[in-house]
Order: sequence, then C-alpha cells, then structure tokens
Amino acid sequence: MEKVLVTGATGFVGLHCIHQLLSQGYRVNGTLRSLSRKEEIEQALAKCNTSCDNLALFEVDLLSDKGWDEAMDGCDYVLHVASPFVLSDESEEFFVKPAVEGATRALKFAQKHHVKKVVLTSSFAAVGDTFDGTQSFDETHWSDTSNERMSFYAKSKTLAEKAAWDYVKNNDVNFKLSVINPTGVLGPSLSSDVGTSNALILRMLNGSMPALVKLHVGIVDVRDVAKAHILAMESDQANGERFIVSAKEMWMDEIAHVLNSDGYKAPQKNMPNWLLKIMAWFKSDLVVLSKMVGKPRDCHTTKAKDILDWKPRPAENSILETARQLKQYALI
Repeated sequence: MEKVLVTGATGFVGLHCIHQLLSQGYRVNGTLRSLSRKEEIEQALAKCNTSCDNLALFEVDLLSDKGWDEAMDGCDYVLHVASPFVLSDESEEFFVKPAVEGATRALKFAQKHHVKKVVLTSSFAAVGDTFDGTQSFDETHWSDTSNERMSFYAKSKTLAEKAAWDYVKNNDVNFKLSVINPTGVLGPSLSSDVGTSNALILRMLNGSMPALVKLHVGIVDVRDVAKAHILAMESDQANGERFIVSAKEMWMDEIAHVLNSDGYKAPQKNMPNWLLKIMAWFKSDLVVLSKMVGKPRDCHTTKAKDILDWKPRPAENSILETARQLKQYALI
C-alpha cells in the first residue's frame, strides 16, 4: 500500500482528497494546524462509511518546520492542498507568507524524504488575473502580481505556484511536480464546515446579497477537484504540467436561474457595479468580488481531459447539491 501525505486535512478540498484516497486503498497521512480537530475528520469519514484504519494525522504549520519530518516519513506522494483562503481580502501578509513558505517547505521535505511526486493545489486565480483584456485562458497564462488591482488571495496563489516551479527548476530534486488550478469550487462538504468556496451560494440564498453581482465564474465540483489531484498523482504524463479544472463558466444570473428553477429564492436583478464597490467598503468579504466584476473568463480544460482523462460532473448539479446541504444545515 502506497502512502500519501495530504496537507490541510480539515479543508474543503483536502478532506475530499483523503476520503477518495482511503476509498482507493492508499494509506494517508494528513496534516492539520491543531490536533483538536482530529475528531472532526474522523466523524466526517465515518459518515461516509470510510475506515480511518489507514489514516494518521499530524499537527503541522505552514510557517514552521516542526512536525513535517514525522508527517512526511514513509510517504510516496504529497498532495499539498493547505493554503489560506477566505473571501475577505484580509492582508497581504495573511495570504502570501503562509502560501509561499508552505509550498516551498512542502517541496523541501518532499525532497528530503525521497517522495516520488508532489501535486500542488494552486488556483485559476494564478491564471486569470492578467489585466490585459484576455478573456480566454489556458495553462500558458499567468496572473500579473504587479497589478495593484489583484486580490491578495490571487497574489498568494500565483506567487506560491511560481515558487514551487522555481524550486523544482533551481534544485536537483528527486520528485516530479504537477499543479491543479481549479476555478470556483462548489459541492457538498464532508464536514459541518461547508467551506469558503460555497459562501457565494450561501450569500445568494440567505438574503445577504439582495441583488446579483455581474460576475463570471468558473465552477467545478469539489469531488472532481480531489479526483484531478489523484489522477495527476498517478499519471506520468502529468509530470511537470499544470491543469485548469473547471466544469463550466457561468454568470451569476445563470447560477440564480438554476437555483430558482429548483424552488430556491435567489435574487433576480443585477446590482450596479458602482453599488457593489461602495458596499465592499463596509463588507470585507465583498472586496474580492468587487475586483472581478464584469470580466468574462473562459477556461480551456482540454489538457486535464486529454492527459488525465478527467470527466467533471455538470456545474448545475454542484450548485444544487451545495444549496441542499446549506438547507440541511439550516443556513438558509
């Protein structure tokens, strides 16, 4: 049985990665910032009828070497999923330092422990913020970190991914690197923490977004993002490649139509762009959205489908499953 280290075990994507790996017969080491959340992970997996017999959890911080040797010991692969993500813009220090240091630290210890391969969770945010009028994106595109309009989150993902590629280029590493660049990740959470990514649907349905934002977003199911990580881990053709994963790009009014057609009550009118920018002064979690208004962003996912044989489920299904879980948790 091969062993995989998954960083960010309590995270939305990380927990799905662990669930799928255990279901496929891998042994898994998972990292979390505090072992006080160990029971949360075990309970989530138990609800999926997934045994934790082949799971070991370790307390690790992205900004410290402590615990990495123990977590990495005996691992064949690493899925480095952990990185700060909240909708509010927080500060550059909050996002960038742990993202960049965490990525390079994961690679440093992967090299030390002779890991075969590392799959890094990046983001479409490291691809699509070019600010040059580009509307159609593939893996050759990179976000422009010199542009002051870029969100700190997008900057952190771009700099962390570039740091990872630079580390591989500048060091005589004994492992291969692949990178996954998902768009907006929706779908059911395995734990009671529904995930930051689903906050967009939550805002549309809990009354805190009285009108729609003219936003064009790619949508991909969390289960398909986890699957893409494992496919890249297992494929030699994926070595040295980055992969955009997105099921569909949709405007917010299209997402609202999917929800309303299934009996939910989402807003139907678009908010003027100027009003959103004013609201962002008072609601920090609207800052990131305000910087994306009105920009079409189409994603090419041919590479993931051709090389990984990746087959995403329809975005509409992910939207509705997200809404059903929010209702189940009495959040709407």
